[in-house]
Amino acid sequence: MIAVDTNLQGYAHREDSDFHNQAATVLQELADGDGRWSIPWPCIHEFLAITKHPGIFARPTPLSLALQAMHSWLESPRCEMIGEDSGYYDAQTECVQKEYRRVS
Repeated sequence: MIAVDTNLQGYAHREDSDFHNQAATVLQELADGDGRWSIPWPCIHEFLAITKHPGIFARPTPLSLALQAMHSWLESPRCEMIGEDSGYYDAQTECVQKEYRRVS
């Protein structure tokens, strides 16, 4: 099984990354392939925190786009999340959206 870390997620998602094309290709190949792959939940948390952080990016990713990217990866039938049960995705997404609305 291949585990995808925060860096690969961020590079694949951020088109302004020097490594975007290579990382996006790797993730697409994993999503389309027959092999098992995974994303540890801590890497999802880091991805959301980093890609939408205004101190890291001049134009941070809007939360809705970061969640959309996360959702697309998790929809891959061969992707297995590491660390939390199956209901965690919905609970985490709801929590993040609620907090974002509170501080916006």
